[in-house]
Amino acid sequence: MAGQVIVIGHPLVQHKLTLMRNKDTSTSTFRNLLREISMLLGYEVCRDFPTTMIPIETPVAPTMAPVLDGKKIVLVSILRAGSGILDGMLEILPSARVGHIGLYRDPKTLQAVEYFFKVPESMGDRDAILLDPMLATGNSAVAAVTRLKATKPRSIKFVCLLTCPEGIKVLHAAHPDVPIYTAAIDERLNAKSYIVPGLGDAGDRLFGTK
Repeated sequence: MAGQVIVIGHPLVQHKLTLMRNKDTSTSTFRNLLREISMLLGYEVCRDFPTTMIPIETPVAPTMAPVLDGKKIVLVSILRAGSGILDGMLEILPSARVGHIGLYRDPKTLQAVEYFFKVPESMGDRDAILLDPMLATGNSAVAAVTRLKATKPRSIKFVCLLTCPEGIKVLHAAHPDVPIYTAAIDERLNAKSYIVPGLGDAGDRLFGTK
């Protein structure tokens, strides 16, 4: 479905998100909350992934049982804040491959500038999950998806903690085929391109750099 946005409104997700929004939450608590909420988001993102039946033996009898082929999943972190979501996702998808896209936002143009890109080889039969806590202007997300599409993965999903109408519009104008998974759609962007009410700069709060 083109232009799909899935808001994960699970009470645990929303509770943890509220704690993360609080400006008095410490760096260590913010980091732990992001890891925990990322595991919950990952659970939902994988809901429609196909499984394969394999033969196993339980303590009682042999049987056929479903498994998720983690080697076909690639978690792609948009540096630097995407690393916080990556940690949580790897808790529930330990066999997934990992890729990184390094982007920074030009302070004058607000456009994304790439400085690093590394993903596994042979992406054609892999499902990519692109990770970034904030989908704000959408410029970094568009640049990351465009770069990732050049490797021809089987599918791409975009996962973020927070987004806003402006970011959704920009990403889906460029890539309507990429579904967005998020914990909340906030009101708007302010003049500095921060999500309102948001939670501030996710990278700074994650790494304690401000």
